[in-house]
Amino acid sequence: MSSTENLVARYLDAWNTTDPAERAAVLAEVFAEDARYTDPLVDAEGRDVIDQVIAGAQAQFAGLVFSSGGPVDAHHNTARFSWHLGVPGQEPLVIGFDVAVIENDRITKVYGFLDKVPTA
Repeated sequence: MSSTENLVARYLDAWNTTDPAERAAVLAEVFAEDARYTDPLVDAEGRDVIDQVIAGAQAQFAGLVFSSGGPVDAHHNTARFSWHLGVPGQEPLVIGFDVAVIENDRITKVYGFLDKVPTA
């Protein structure tokens, strides 16, 4: 596994880590201190704010798991990858893809896109 693939795997781990102290440790490993995460629903800057976004998603989607949706495509300092959110072994409830900018082995920016979302 390349360092970029490993970083993306750890990024998904952060979204699945429910213990706040453990999640903070994963976030420190994955994100630069001043990282920015942006998707259609949120624009968060800094690890602490990103941590709050993840905690909120975990509360909203309790019991669901983020998983890789396929291989990581990367070049230079940019990676794009798809992800699924759902019950393992079942059709994903949410499907999206992210584009991450990487500097010094840490994610500095994430641009998230939602391809499939539940209807009301």
